[in-house]
Amino acid sequence: MSQWPSTKAKRVFSALQRMGWSIKRQSGSHITLSRPGWADVVFAFHENVEIGPRMLARLAKATGLRPQDL
Repeated sequence: MSQWPSTKAKRVFSALQRMGWSIKRQSGSHITLSRPGWADVVFAFHENVEIGPRMLARLAKATGLRPQDL
């Protein structure tokens, strides 16, 4: 079983902002996030969409997100 639970995009986005990710630019629902020392990441989810365990794992790899950050 995955260590990542399915989670609403709004909750993931809030966790990323608490970790120091900030909005660099936005085009529609595609938000480019930046954080010093990390490559930019595109966050393209609507607030009430459930993000599954696989996508959370991919996002975690790119952002340093951990399950306890949610």
